Amino acid sequence: MELRFHRRVQADLDEILEKYYGISGDLGDDFFAEFQIAVTKVRAQPRFFHFDASGLRRCNFDRFPYHLLYDLHHGLLRVWVLRHDQRHPGFGLRRFRR
Repeated sequence: MELRFHRRVQADLDEILEKYYGISGDLGDDFFAEFQIAVTKVRAQPRFFHFDASGLRRCNFDRFPYHLLYDLHHGLLRVWVLRHDQRHPGFGLRRFRR
């Protein structure tokens, strides 16, 4: 299954990594590994994760308070947002237009 990221997801990831690497190199590495695990889970079982209020599916990270919002449309997985669990629920949703 093809996987694509909205262009702002990289900026989301960079901002988070800068924060965690600023605290500790190990913490930054751990977050990036958790991000990769979440992407692998989404790819392996895209229909497993629940829908949130936005209508996108939500994959929560295990160790860190972050999640991915994505959709599955015509065999294409598209990750729209990487955000903190306490971030405003509308953050990043303008990226998703149907």
